[in-house]
Amino acid sequence: MKFDRVVIAGLGHELPPERLTSDAIEDRLAPVYDRIGLHPGRLELMTGIRSRRFWPGEIRPSGVATIAGRRALEASGVEPARIGALIHASVCRDFLEPATANVVHHALGLPASAQVFDVSNACLGVLNGMVLVANMIESGWIDACLVVAGENGKPLVDSTIAGLLADSTINRKTIKGAFASLTIGSGAAAVLLARDDVAPQGHRFLGATVRNATQHHELCRGGAAAEGHAPQDAGVGAGSALGMNTDAEALLVAGIDLAKENYAAFSEEVLAAPDRVVTHQVGKAHHLTLFGALGLDTDKAYTTFEELGNVGSVSVPITLAMAAEAGFVKAGDDVALLGIGSGLSSIMAGISW
Repeated sequence: MKFDRVVIAGLGHELPPERLTSDAIEDRLAPVYDRIGLHPGRLELMTGIRSRRFWPGEIRPSGVATIAGRRALEASGVEPARIGALIHASVCRDFLEPATANVVHHALGLPASAQVFDVSNACLGVLNGMVLVANMIESGWIDACLVVAGENGKPLVDSTIAGLLADSTINRKTIKGAFASLTIGSGAAAVLLARDDVAPQGHRFLGATVRNATQHHELCRGGAAAEGHAPQDAGVGAGSALGMNTDAEALLVAGIDLAKENYAAFSEEVLAAPDRVVTHQVGKAHHLTLFGALGLDTDKAYTTFEELGNVGSVSVPITLAMAAEAGFVKAGDDVALLGIGSGLSSIMAGISW
Protein backbone atom coordinates (compact mmCIF):
# COMPACT_ATOMS: atom_id res chain seq x y z
CA MET A 1 0.00 0.00 0.00
CA LYS A 2 1.14 3.54 -0.75
CA PHE A 3 0.30 6.80 1.01
CA ASP A 4 0.08 10.20 -0.68
CA ARG A 5 -0.68 12.57 2.18
CA VAL A 6 0.70 11.02 5.38
CA VAL A 7 3.79 12.30 7.19
CA ILE A 8 5.77 11.40 10.28
CA ALA A 9 5.37 14.67 12.15
CA GLY A 10 7.22 13.86 15.37
CA LEU A 11 9.17 11.20 17.25
CA GLY A 12 9.70 10.81 20.97
CA HIS A 13 11.60 8.33 23.11
CA GLU A 14 12.78 7.66 26.65
CA LEU A 15 15.69 5.44 27.71
CA PRO A 16 15.68 3.78 31.15
CA PRO A 17 18.48 4.95 33.44
CA GLU A 18 19.68 1.53 34.63
CA ARG A 19 22.14 -0.47 32.52
CA LEU A 20 22.56 -4.24 32.93
CA THR A 21 25.48 -5.82 31.08
CA SER A 22 25.58 -9.30 29.62
CA ASP A 23 28.56 -9.97 31.89
CA ALA A 24 26.45 -9.12 34.94
CA ILE A 25 23.72 -11.53 33.81
CA GLU A 26 26.28 -14.29 33.44
CA ASP A 27 27.67 -13.52 36.90
CA ARG A 28 24.19 -14.23 38.27
CA LEU A 29 24.05 -17.44 36.22
CA ALA A 30 27.51 -18.64 37.32
CA PRO A 31 26.14 -21.71 39.20
CA VAL A 32 24.34 -22.85 36.04
CA TYR A 33 27.30 -22.11 33.76
CA ASP A 34 29.65 -24.02 36.06
CA ARG A 35 27.33 -27.01 36.32
CA ILE A 36 26.80 -27.46 32.56
CA GLY A 37 30.25 -26.31 31.43
CA LEU A 38 29.54 -22.97 29.72
CA HIS A 39 32.20 -20.27 29.60
CA PRO A 40 31.42 -16.64 30.57
CA GLY A 41 31.17 -14.30 27.60
CA ARG A 42 28.92 -16.64 25.64
CA LEU A 43 25.88 -14.35 25.79
CA GLU A 44 27.62 -11.32 24.30
CA LEU A 45 29.55 -13.48 21.82
CA MET A 46 26.32 -15.04 20.50
CA THR A 47 24.26 -11.87 20.36
CA GLY A 48 26.61 -8.89 20.16
CA ILE A 49 24.61 -7.37 23.03
CA ARG A 50 26.81 -5.72 25.64
CA SER A 51 23.97 -4.36 27.75
CA ARG A 52 20.28 -3.61 27.97
CA ARG A 53 18.40 -0.88 29.87
CA PHE A 54 15.92 -1.30 32.73
CA TRP A 55 13.54 1.00 34.56
CA PRO A 56 14.19 1.44 38.29
CA GLY A 57 11.56 -0.13 40.54
CA GLU A 58 8.10 -0.98 39.31
CA ILE A 59 6.70 0.95 36.36
CA ARG A 60 3.60 0.84 34.25
CA PRO A 61 4.02 0.81 30.46
CA SER A 62 1.55 3.69 30.25
CA GLY A 63 3.78 5.93 32.37
CA VAL A 64 6.86 5.72 30.16
CA ALA A 65 4.77 5.66 26.97
CA THR A 66 3.21 8.94 28.11
CA ILE A 67 6.66 10.53 28.43
CA ALA A 68 7.56 9.48 24.88
CA GLY A 69 4.15 10.56 23.58
CA ARG A 70 4.45 14.01 25.10
CA ARG A 71 7.86 14.45 23.47
CA ALA A 72 6.51 13.40 20.08
CA LEU A 73 3.67 15.90 20.44
CA GLU A 74 6.09 18.69 21.32
CA ALA A 75 8.44 17.80 18.46
CA SER A 76 5.60 17.73 15.93
CA GLY A 77 4.07 21.11 16.64
CA VAL A 78 0.65 19.50 16.13
CA GLU A 79 -2.03 20.77 18.47
CA PRO A 80 -3.36 18.04 20.78
CA ALA A 81 -6.88 18.95 19.63
CA ARG A 82 -6.00 17.59 16.16
CA ILE A 83 -5.23 14.10 17.45
CA GLY A 84 -7.97 11.78 16.21
CA ALA A 85 -6.62 8.51 17.63
CA LEU A 86 -4.25 7.22 20.31
CA ILE A 87 -2.83 3.70 20.00
CA HIS A 88 -0.75 1.90 22.61
CA ALA A 89 1.21 -0.79 20.78
CA SER A 90 3.53 -2.50 23.27
CA VAL A 91 3.92 -6.15 24.15
CA CYS A 92 3.65 -4.86 27.74
CA ARG A 93 0.37 -3.47 29.03
CA ASP A 94 -0.77 -2.09 32.36
CA PHE A 95 -3.53 -4.68 32.66
CA LEU A 96 -5.78 -6.87 30.53
CA GLU A 97 -8.68 -4.42 30.77
CA PRO A 98 -9.14 -1.58 29.97
CA ALA A 99 -6.80 -0.81 27.08
CA THR A 100 -3.58 0.83 28.27
CA ALA A 101 -4.20 3.48 25.60
CA ASN A 102 -6.93 4.88 27.87
CA VAL A 103 -4.36 5.68 30.56
CA VAL A 104 -2.02 7.43 28.11
CA HIS A 105 -4.91 9.32 26.49
CA HIS A 106 -6.00 10.68 29.87
CA ALA A 107 -2.45 11.58 30.94
CA LEU A 108 -1.85 13.55 27.72
CA GLY A 109 -5.20 15.33 27.86
CA LEU A 110 -6.20 14.36 24.34
CA PRO A 111 -9.67 15.05 22.90
CA ALA A 112 -12.60 12.96 24.08
CA SER A 113 -13.47 12.41 20.42
CA ALA A 114 -10.19 10.58 19.71
CA GLN A 115 -10.35 6.84 19.14
CA VAL A 116 -8.45 4.96 21.84
CA PHE A 117 -7.27 1.36 21.59
CA ASP A 118 -4.37 -1.06 21.99
CA VAL A 119 -2.66 -2.95 19.18
CA SER A 120 -0.73 -6.09 20.06
CA ASN A 121 1.47 -7.99 17.63
CA ALA A 122 4.70 -8.83 19.44
CA CYS A 123 7.59 -6.68 18.17
CA LEU A 124 5.55 -5.34 15.23
CA GLY A 125 2.96 -3.44 17.27
CA VAL A 126 4.15 0.08 16.50
CA LEU A 127 4.53 -0.60 12.78
CA ASN A 128 1.06 -2.17 12.73
CA GLY A 129 -0.30 0.92 14.45
CA MET A 130 1.43 3.24 11.99
CA VAL A 131 -0.07 1.43 8.99
CA LEU A 132 -3.54 1.36 10.54
CA VAL A 133 -3.65 5.09 11.26
CA ALA A 134 -1.95 6.06 7.99
CA ASN A 135 -4.94 4.58 6.22
CA MET A 136 -7.28 6.49 8.54
CA ILE A 137 -5.43 9.73 7.82
CA GLU A 138 -5.27 9.08 4.08
CA SER A 139 -9.03 8.48 3.96
CA GLY A 140 -9.70 11.81 5.67
CA TRP A 141 -11.19 10.19 8.77
CA ILE A 142 -8.68 11.79 11.17
CA ASP A 143 -6.08 14.57 10.98
CA ALA A 144 -3.37 13.02 13.15
CA CYS A 145 -2.63 10.09 15.44
CA LEU A 146 -0.19 9.21 18.18
CA VAL A 147 1.21 5.66 18.36
CA VAL A 148 3.03 4.97 21.63
CA ALA A 149 4.78 2.01 23.24
CA GLY A 150 6.38 1.35 26.62
CA GLU A 151 8.29 -1.91 27.13
CA ASN A 152 9.49 -3.26 30.49
CA GLY A 153 11.81 -6.23 30.01
CA LYS A 154 13.23 -6.55 33.53
CA PRO A 155 10.56 -8.92 34.92
CA LEU A 156 11.14 -11.37 32.05
CA VAL A 157 14.93 -11.29 32.43
CA ASP A 158 14.74 -11.67 36.22
CA SER A 159 12.20 -14.49 35.93
CA THR A 160 14.31 -16.28 33.32
CA ILE A 161 17.43 -16.10 35.50
CA ALA A 162 15.50 -17.35 38.54
CA GLY A 163 14.02 -20.20 36.54
CA LEU A 164 17.40 -21.31 35.20
CA LEU A 165 18.95 -21.24 38.68
CA ALA A 166 16.09 -23.33 40.08
CA ASP A 167 16.06 -25.94 37.29
CA SER A 168 18.37 -28.81 38.17
CA THR A 169 17.63 -30.56 34.86
CA ILE A 170 18.87 -27.75 32.61
CA ASN A 171 21.61 -28.72 30.17
CA ARG A 172 23.57 -27.20 27.28
CA LYS A 173 20.76 -28.07 24.84
CA THR A 174 17.72 -27.00 26.82
CA ILE A 175 19.24 -23.71 27.99
CA LYS A 176 19.24 -22.48 24.38
CA GLY A 177 15.50 -21.78 24.54
CA ALA A 178 16.09 -19.23 27.29
CA PHE A 179 18.92 -17.21 25.75
CA ALA A 180 16.60 -14.96 23.70
CA SER A 181 14.82 -13.96 26.91
CA LEU A 182 18.11 -12.68 28.31
CA THR A 183 18.50 -10.22 25.41
CA ILE A 184 15.31 -8.31 26.22
CA GLY A 185 15.57 -4.66 27.26
CA SER A 186 13.28 -1.77 28.13
CA GLY A 187 12.40 1.58 26.57
CA ALA A 188 9.61 3.83 25.37
CA ALA A 189 8.89 5.42 21.99
CA ALA A 190 6.19 7.35 20.18
CA VAL A 191 5.41 8.25 16.58
CA LEU A 192 3.04 11.07 15.64
CA LEU A 193 1.56 10.74 12.16
CA ALA A 194 -0.46 13.46 10.46
CA ARG A 195 -1.89 14.63 7.17
CA ASP A 196 0.67 16.69 5.26
CA ASP A 197 -1.28 19.96 5.52
CA VAL A 198 -1.49 19.56 9.31
CA ALA A 199 2.28 19.08 9.63
CA PRO A 200 3.91 20.44 6.45
CA GLN A 201 7.39 20.01 7.96
CA GLY A 202 6.85 16.25 8.39
CA HIS A 203 8.67 13.37 6.75
CA ARG A 204 6.60 11.66 4.07
CA PHE A 205 5.36 8.16 4.89
CA LEU A 206 5.71 6.50 1.48
CA GLY A 207 3.93 3.23 2.16
CA ALA A 208 4.32 -0.29 3.50
CA THR A 209 4.13 -3.96 2.59
CA VAL A 210 3.01 -6.85 4.77
CA ARG A 211 3.78 -10.56 4.67
CA ASN A 212 3.08 -13.34 7.18
CA ALA A 213 4.29 -16.89 7.78
CA THR A 214 1.96 -17.88 10.60
CA GLN A 215 2.83 -21.57 10.30
CA HIS A 216 5.80 -20.62 12.49
CA HIS A 217 3.74 -19.24 15.38
CA GLU A 218 5.16 -21.83 17.78
CA LEU A 219 8.83 -20.80 17.41
CA CYS A 220 8.67 -18.05 20.05
CA ARG A 221 6.07 -17.98 22.78
CA GLY A 222 5.96 -16.10 26.05
CA GLY A 223 3.66 -15.14 28.88
CA ALA A 224 2.92 -15.48 32.57
CA ALA A 225 3.32 -19.14 33.43
CA ALA A 226 0.66 -19.26 36.12
CA GLU A 227 -2.17 -17.16 34.71
CA GLY A 228 -1.41 -17.28 31.02
CA HIS A 229 -1.59 -13.50 30.84
CA ALA A 230 0.18 -10.38 32.06
CA PRO A 231 -0.61 -9.45 35.66
CA GLN A 232 -2.45 -6.30 36.65
CA ASP A 233 0.52 -4.75 38.39
CA ALA A 234 3.56 -2.89 37.08
CA GLY A 235 3.12 -3.83 33.44
CA VAL A 236 4.57 -7.23 32.66
CA GLY A 237 5.63 -9.57 35.29
CA ALA A 238 5.45 -8.18 38.80
CA GLY A 239 4.66 -11.04 41.13
CA SER A 240 4.28 -13.70 38.42
CA ALA A 241 6.51 -16.25 36.76
CA LEU A 242 7.08 -14.87 33.28
CA GLY A 243 8.66 -17.07 30.67
CA MET A 244 9.52 -17.11 26.98
CA ASN A 245 10.79 -20.07 25.01
CA THR A 246 12.45 -19.42 21.68
CA ASP A 247 13.88 -21.75 19.06
CA ALA A 248 16.35 -19.10 17.98
CA GLU A 249 17.96 -21.07 15.16
CA ALA A 250 14.68 -22.06 13.50
CA LEU A 251 13.29 -18.57 14.08
CA LEU A 252 16.27 -17.00 12.32
CA VAL A 253 15.90 -19.25 9.27
CA ALA A 254 12.14 -18.77 8.98
CA GLY A 255 12.40 -15.04 9.70
CA ILE A 256 15.00 -14.48 6.99
CA ASP A 257 12.89 -16.39 4.46
CA LEU A 258 9.90 -14.19 5.32
CA ALA A 259 12.01 -11.02 5.19
CA LYS A 260 13.27 -11.91 1.71
CA GLU A 261 9.70 -12.40 0.47
CA ASN A 262 8.51 -9.13 1.96
CA TYR A 263 11.56 -7.13 0.87
CA ALA A 264 11.01 -8.21 -2.74
CA ALA A 265 7.50 -6.73 -2.56
CA PHE A 266 8.71 -3.65 -0.67
CA SER A 267 11.42 -2.94 -3.26
CA GLU A 268 8.90 -3.17 -6.08
CA GLU A 269 5.98 -1.34 -4.48
CA VAL A 270 7.45 1.22 -2.07
CA LEU A 271 11.19 1.87 -2.08
CA ALA A 272 13.79 0.23 -4.31
CA ALA A 273 17.05 1.75 -3.05
CA PRO A 274 17.00 3.05 0.53
CA ASP A 275 19.73 5.40 1.70
CA ARG A 276 19.34 4.33 5.32
CA VAL A 277 17.95 1.15 6.90
CA VAL A 278 16.43 0.72 10.36
CA THR A 279 15.57 -2.82 11.37
CA HIS A 280 14.04 -4.49 14.40
CA GLN A 281 17.08 -4.98 16.63
CA VAL A 282 17.49 -8.61 17.68
CA GLY A 283 21.25 -9.12 17.78
CA LYS A 284 24.41 -9.49 15.74
CA ALA A 285 23.61 -12.78 14.01
CA HIS A 286 20.18 -11.60 12.86
CA HIS A 287 21.57 -8.25 11.72
CA LEU A 288 24.36 -9.67 9.58
CA THR A 289 22.30 -12.54 8.18
CA LEU A 290 19.41 -10.24 7.26
CA PHE A 291 21.58 -7.72 5.43
CA GLY A 292 23.39 -10.49 3.59
CA ALA A 293 20.16 -12.17 2.53
CA LEU A 294 18.64 -8.89 1.29
CA GLY A 295 21.81 -7.71 -0.43
CA LEU A 296 21.97 -4.56 1.69
CA ASP A 297 25.09 -2.70 2.74
CA THR A 298 25.52 -2.74 6.54
CA ASP A 299 26.97 0.79 6.29
CA LYS A 300 23.39 1.96 5.66
CA ALA A 301 22.25 0.64 9.04
CA TYR A 302 21.98 2.31 12.42
CA THR A 303 22.15 -0.26 15.21
CA THR A 304 21.15 -0.07 18.86
CA PHE A 305 21.16 -3.74 19.85
CA GLU A 306 24.69 -3.49 21.26
CA GLU A 307 23.55 -1.23 24.12
CA LEU A 308 19.76 -1.65 24.23
CA GLY A 309 19.24 -5.32 23.37
CA ASN A 310 15.86 -6.31 21.95
CA VAL A 311 13.29 -3.70 23.03
CA GLY A 312 10.26 -5.37 21.46
CA SER A 313 7.82 -3.01 19.75
CA VAL A 314 9.93 -0.01 20.81
CA SER A 315 12.95 -1.23 18.84
CA VAL A 316 12.21 0.22 15.39
CA PRO A 317 10.88 3.64 16.46
CA ILE A 318 13.56 4.21 19.12
CA THR A 319 16.32 3.24 16.68
CA LEU A 320 14.87 5.62 14.06
CA ALA A 321 14.66 8.43 16.63
CA MET A 322 18.23 7.88 17.80
CA ALA A 323 19.50 7.67 14.20
CA ALA A 324 17.85 11.01 13.41
CA GLU A 325 19.24 12.60 16.59
CA ALA A 326 22.73 11.39 15.70
CA GLY A 327 22.47 12.87 12.19
CA PHE A 328 22.76 9.41 10.63
CA VAL A 329 19.31 9.92 9.08
CA LYS A 330 19.18 13.38 7.50
CA ALA A 331 17.06 15.48 5.16
CA GLY A 332 16.70 13.91 1.74
CA ASP A 333 17.33 10.34 2.86
CA ASP A 334 14.97 7.56 1.86
CA VAL A 335 14.66 5.32 4.92
CA ALA A 336 13.51 1.70 5.03
CA LEU A 337 12.00 0.39 8.26
CA LEU A 338 12.25 -3.40 8.23
CA GLY A 339 10.14 -5.04 10.91
CA ILE A 340 9.64 -8.67 11.81
CA GLY A 341 7.98 -10.21 14.83
CA SER A 342 7.22 -13.61 16.25
CA GLY A 343 4.14 -15.10 14.74
CA LEU A 344 5.73 -14.74 12.15
CA SER A 345 4.79 -11.37 10.70
CA SER A 346 6.70 -8.74 8.76
CA ILE A 347 5.97 -5.11 7.95
CA MET A 348 8.35 -3.00 5.90
CA ALA A 349 7.75 0.74 5.60
CA GLY A 350 9.37 3.59 3.69
CA ILE A 351 9.91 7.19 4.78
CA SER A 352 11.30 10.10 2.76
CA TRP A 353 13.19 12.15 5.33
